Parts: sequence; C-alpha cells; structure tokens
Amino acid sequence: MIAFLLLAVLLLLLACALFVLPALRYRGETETVSRDQLNKRFYQRRLHELAHDEREGVVSERARHIEDLQRALLTDIPAAAPPPRSPLPRWVLIPGVVVLLAVALGLHGLTGGASQVLRWRQTVNEFPALRARVLTTQGPPLSAEALSRFAVGLRAELQQHPANKQNWLILGRLGVVLNNADMATQAFAKAWRLAPGDDAIALDYASVLTRSADPGDNGAGNRLLREITAKQPHNLQALDLLALNEYQQGHDAQAIALWREVLGRLPAADPRADALRQHIEQAKAQGGLEQGALRVVVTLSPAAAAALPPSGTLFISVSDGQSPIPVAVKPLPMSRFPLSLSLDDSNAMIPERLLSAQRQVKVRVRLARDGTAQPQRGDWFGESTTQPFNGNGRVAVEIDQQLP
Repeated sequence: MIAFLLLAVLLLLLACALFVLPALRYRGETETVSRDQLNKRFYQRRLHELAHDEREGVVSERARHIEDLQRALLTDIPAAAPPPRSPLPRWVLIPGVVVLLAVALGLHGLTGGASQVLRWRQTVNEFPALRARVLTTQGPPLSAEALSRFAVGLRAELQQHPANKQNWLILGRLGVVLNNADMATQAFAKAWRLAPGDDAIALDYASVLTRSADPGDNGAGNRLLREITAKQPHNLQALDLLALNEYQQGHDAQAIALWREVLGRLPAADPRADALRQHIEQAKAQGGLEQGALRVVVTLSPAAAAALPPSGTLFISVSDGQSPIPVAVKPLPMSRFPLSLSLDDSNAMIPERLLSAQRQVKVRVRLARDGTAQPQRGDWFGESTTQPFNGNGRVAVEIDQQLP
C-alpha cells in the first residue's frame, strides 16, 4: 500500500511538471528577431555582394545600386512597431494544476478500486474475529457473505505465510462450501504439495479433482484415489469416490464392483445404503449390464436320495462365509434332483445387505420335512466351501449330511 501511494505521488508530480515547466520557460518576445533587424542584415549582405561584384567587374555604377538598395529598405520600414507582449503570469498556472490534480484523483476514485481496497483492508482487520467464529462450534453458522470475507482474509495471511498447510486446507474446504471450484482445487493442491504423505489432504484434493469438468483433473484424481485405496483398502470414502470417478468415465462395471464393495462393508441400517443401491442401478442401466445373480446346482448323495421324504421344503441360504446370518434365502418346494436355481438381490434378507455387494459367498441347502425354517433333528443338508464372488457366479452343493 505504501509503495502504491509513493508511486501515485511521483506520477502526479511528473504530470504537474509537464504542465508547468513549458509555461515557466516562455520569455515573450525577448528571443524573437524583429523586422528591422532582418532588413538591416539583408542590407549589409547586399553591400558586401556589390563590393565583390565591383571588384570582379560584374557591375558598374555602384553608387546607383546602393541608392536603389537604400530606397527599397526605406519602403519596407513599418509605420509603427507592434507593442511587445508581456510574459504569462505564473499565478494563472495554479487553477490548471488544481484541475489536473482533481481530474486525476477523481478518475482514480471512479476506476482505481479505492472502495474495494478499503473493504479489503477492513476484511483483513476483521480476519482474527472471523477465524475464531469459523473454528468454534458454538453460535450460529456464518453466512456465505461472512465466509467469503473470511476467505479474503485467509488469502491475505497466506501471502505472508505460504507454507501453512492448515490454512491452505481450510481455504480449500471454504472453496467447496462456497462452490468455488478453482479456489478449492488450487488450495488443496498447495496443501497436498506441502504434505504429500497426508492421506486426509490427498482425499480432499482427489475429491475436487474427480468433480472437475477437466478430463485431466479427473485422471489425476483417479490416480490419487488408487494410491489411497492401495494404502487403505478399507477406506470407504476413497472407494466411493473412486467408484464415482469410474462411473463418470463410463467404466460402469468397475464402478458397480466398487460400490458393491462399499455396500457390503456398511453397517446395518446405514443411511448411505439406499444411495449406493441407486448408484448401482444407474450404472447398470447406463452400461446395459444385467443384474448379478448366483446360480446354485443342488444334488443328492446316495444316502440322502434313499431317505428323501415324499414332500417338504428346500431352504437355500447364502452367507458371506464369516457371519452365520444369511445374506439371502430362497425356499422352494421339494422337486426333482439335480436342481438348478438362482438367487439375486430380491432374495436378500435385509435391504442393507445385498447379495450383489458380497465379495465371497457360502451356500447351505437344507431339506425340511415339515416345511419350517427352524432346523429339525434328522434334516438332511449340504454346504459349499466359501468362494469368491463378483456379482455373478455358480456354486454346486451336494446334500450329504444329516442333523443329529
């Protein structure tokens, strides 16, 4: 600010000097040559020429030529000399200087952003109080206008302390809140360069990159998210962002697999489950992908076939291989064997645990003679091993055991 004021004063002084100095150097008629002086110089020059011509024999009757020259000189004498002009008074320059300064200052006031500078200085002075309000959890939340002023003050502080990664991180989150993508991206980039090993900052940076309209930013965000998930394979936020990025780039199968992984790791009754299921359905519709299903082939051992009751119910349950609580259950009336059937998300026990979200499955098949879901003594059953599952698969189960 001081440098700007000094430069403005110097420019004003230069403008005044360019206006005043030419007038001060004006000296009236003192340096002009009068008409009489010109005639006198002409007369003397002609006399020298006549003398030279007479010596050379070019002219004769020098006296007559001199008389003619004098007569011509007399006829060129003006009747009266013009009155000399007085020099310009210096005091008349004062109004001009005043007008020059007034115009310069007025134009600066209109176009120089003086009011913006004053508001900026006021915002910088209010920054400590705004920072205290932002960082406290008490009191009403700040308005968008107050957050914008806080961002201005934070930028001013970062100009003096550019290595403060925490302030860059706060500025980036302010950009997200204020819907200023450029400010958020630049601030998170600064914070990430100051702390490239901080996964929390990297996740914030990747979040704004994946939401950018620039394909180059999307690619950089994808690479950053893959680095995070490689180090933290159970980071659900990173997996969700990576799935969204894959979906935006048209990689629907990869997006569905990632969202299913996130869905399978969410706790029961998590409010995010519905949104994830919607994302999965949207990706299926966009990519023209069929709904995932688990195909099960059921056979009987010779002992089970010999003891097969004439009627009953077949219960097919699928678990994740770790919890005894089934993910999906499908009851069927007794039928011929071998039996082929399929299970999908419509057979899920609860909406929060979908079959398509499982990464591994274990199938159990039980023959209930009385048709009840509760296992009874003497029921025949069979189990598969725990097998990997990616949304589609086939499992074979042989009923070869009997409950004691």
